[in-house]
Amino acid sequence: MTELTWTVPSLRPRWRPGARRLLPLGPAFVAAVAYVDPGNVATNVTAGARHGYLLCWVVVGASVTAMLVQYLSAKLGLATGRTLPDHCRERWSRRTSTALWVQAEGVSIATELAEVLGGAIALRLLFGLALPWGALATAAGSMAVLLLQRRTRQGRFEATVTVLLATCAVGFVVTAWRAGPDPAAIAGSMVPRLHGGDSLLLAAGILGATVMPHAVYLHSALVCDRFDLDGRPTTAAETARRHRLLRCTRTDIGLALSFAAVVNLSLVVLAAAALPGAGADTIEGAQRAVGAVLGPASATLFALALLASGLASSSVGAYAGAVVIEGFAGRRVPTVLRRTLTLAPALAVIASGVDPTQALVISQVVLSLGLPFALWPLLTMTRDRAVMGSFVNRRATTALAAVAAGAITALGVLLLTLGLG
Repeated sequence: MTELTWTVPSLRPRWRPGARRLLPLGPAFVAAVAYVDPGNVATNVTAGARHGYLLCWVVVGASVTAMLVQYLSAKLGLATGRTLPDHCRERWSRRTSTALWVQAEGVSIATELAEVLGGAIALRLLFGLALPWGALATAAGSMAVLLLQRRTRQGRFEATVTVLLATCAVGFVVTAWRAGPDPAAIAGSMVPRLHGGDSLLLAAGILGATVMPHAVYLHSALVCDRFDLDGRPTTAAETARRHRLLRCTRTDIGLALSFAAVVNLSLVVLAAAALPGAGADTIEGAQRAVGAVLGPASATLFALALLASGLASSSVGAYAGAVVIEGFAGRRVPTVLRRTLTLAPALAVIASGVDPTQALVISQVVLSLGLPFALWPLLTMTRDRAVMGSFVNRRATTALAAVAAGAITALGVLLLTLGLG
């Protein structure tokens, strides 16, 4: 039987030849949207409101880990011209790859929940729209952004996502700066420590919101799409070209994820500086407190940034979902069907009337529990010379990645143990 290859024309951007001659900054900025989504807003604001600056070190540590993980994912794509889900399907048995696929779809549902719920909360704050209707509006808006990939050339989708990301940054960073943070307290918070089970749960939520599983799957596809890669390099010249692209990709990842780290840290700092004791451990409470402390303009800016975050991250999340289902299934799935598979459960949860902020935090904990199922396969692939060729990990890189994956796995086991206990 002929092997079916993965292609989603409706979800894959088409890049102009001239753009490839420029410094290839861009794929990591698309992936970085996943690191500044409404789940990040909920976990970081809740952490700052409840525990002050205590968990700033978690944001920084998770951001550094994310840089390493995204680099490995991008390198896999550059070395092989294939995505991580592709490799999982081809390397392991059908039972194993199916199990990985099922958990990846569960992660996609949690991701979709966080992103459309964040947009819905923003629309309620701005216009008083009910959450279910706001969720539908956010889903429709993100689909409109996705259609740019189908009907326009390279620049417009990436530019749209970048503008939305910049809106998030301006809204959250400026609001945090106006809150008057304590630099000495921020510096002191870089010493790792926790305070009770609630801080552990929030630390896991921050980790899941920062090192997101779907972004790990996505980045290997982004570089393949951006640089028209299909399979391994077959000539010395092509291998040299891909090594040059890898060096540029390191710059891309460093800039994009440093940018995302600043935004995430600003959210914790904002809540720690201006919101503790103000009933602000929910997003709605945070927005009201921002308005009371910093004025209505800052409150509106906060809500607009949240809306931009929901629209951008939902679009990128759908892109990642297409990469997951194509890679594991080995075939193209219509966009509407793909979105329905993850949107329907998310909309059902929103319609059930759950507490929005708590649902956001729990969704990020679910993401942290799903991380090992993306990280260990990624580490297995990138340390294998038969897969990577001259792009294979150095021993130090593999050791660092193993420590990060081991720590994340141990945190998940601890959370499950405490929860079952």
